[in-house]
Amino acid sequence: MNKIAYLECPTGIAGDMCLGALVHVGVPLDYLIEKLNLLGISQEYQLSTEKVHRNGIVATKFHVKLTHANPEDGEPVTFDHHHHDAENNPSKQKHHHAHNRHLPEIEALIKKAGLPQRAEAWSLAVFQKLAQAEGAVHGVAPEQVHFHEVGATDAIIDIVGTCLGLDWLNIDKLYCSPLPTGGGTVRTAHGLLPVPVPAVLKLWELHNVPIYGNGIEKELCTPTGSAIACTIASGFCPPPQMSLQCVGLGAGSQNLAIPNILRLWIGEGKVETQHSQVKKSDVVGTLHATSLHSHLETVSVLETQIDDCSPQAIAYTFDALFAAGALDVFTQPVTMKKSRQGILLTVICTPEKLSACQEVIFRETTTLGIRQSIQQRAILEREIHQVETEYGAVRLKVAKMGDKIVNVQPEYEDCATLARQQNLPFMEVQKMVLQSWYRNTRETKVNNNL
Repeated sequence: MNKIAYLECPTGIAGDMCLGALVHVGVPLDYLIEKLNLLGISQEYQLSTEKVHRNGIVATKFHVKLTHANPEDGEPVTFDHHHHDAENNPSKQKHHHAHNRHLPEIEALIKKAGLPQRAEAWSLAVFQKLAQAEGAVHGVAPEQVHFHEVGATDAIIDIVGTCLGLDWLNIDKLYCSPLPTGGGTVRTAHGLLPVPVPAVLKLWELHNVPIYGNGIEKELCTPTGSAIACTIASGFCPPPQMSLQCVGLGAGSQNLAIPNILRLWIGEGKVETQHSQVKKSDVVGTLHATSLHSHLETVSVLETQIDDCSPQAIAYTFDALFAAGALDVFTQPVTMKKSRQGILLTVICTPEKLSACQEVIFRETTTLGIRQSIQQRAILEREIHQVETEYGAVRLKVAKMGDKIVNVQPEYEDCATLARQQNLPFMEVQKMVLQSWYRNTRETKVNNNL
């Protein structure tokens, strides 16, 4: 069993809400302070937490109090980094941008700090994702992005602190709920912007995040919070199957119509694992198993009807889509308007590959429009095994339901290659591979029982 975390975000997500939930669930504040001090910028902030009530529910509020010099009189100024309230905080408007940093400088701070390996990797990945989104919005390279928009210091604390907390909890897999859009406007370094702000929209677009409106006209999802979710979460979905152990509540700054709380669910469940390699000296075929997914996962589905494209072009499109990362591609015959015969082209891919697959369809076919949808698919646990035959190695896909094997299929390309090389019928090669696999499996079980 593996450690699973789920971010439930009814009022959105922000870095300080993530940190509050992590502390609430048991991550020591002293540990976060100790590790964050390694970044060498501790003179720029003060960290604290407190228990607060949000609509009668107790949650943990994480405070990042920034210390800057007043550009007018040289006096030190402190202010809290709050979710939802930049437009209502004159001090924040005035002094929020004292520490501007570019991506390379932030990456250098993180790399020199000697943080736990996973926390460092996650932190670098989140900042890279955030810089890509900000750069795309402002038309500059990620390395040239000024992190004044999200506040370089508090963004570093939010992102690195959240990664440290998830690592401390030993989380193997993180999932996130669909995100609320919010509404209204927010004051930024670029003036008054609509909510969601452009960087958040870009992050959602790049990851095809499922979103919805909940009627709250506030900034609910910040760039830092969205970047954390889009980078570390394996999917945006309902709660995954797990044995729930504890829940952490991270408070936002304002009281809203519903409790302004991010809930971090922690539990145990079965996720991607690395299987050991089976070796027996008296077994002809050595098995190598690599686990795939065995849970509900979020996929994007693209569909379009086409009636004026040659079959050869469709065949080429299939290959191009798989090269772009599609999980599956198929067509169905359909009758279109005026009784024209056409095909329904369907592509299944991960949300991250949606844009690439969509570009292939527009480029390689005559379609003028593509429908998009987000769906959940439940799939059996699958393992790729490799078996040695007298003609060479062949991979097989083994599907399981729990510990029970329900299907075994040799990989087509491997069988086809052997059939061509040995001048054998394809079905004969396929049958030989299955016989070899079952024989080796039985021998392995016998040897393990000796």
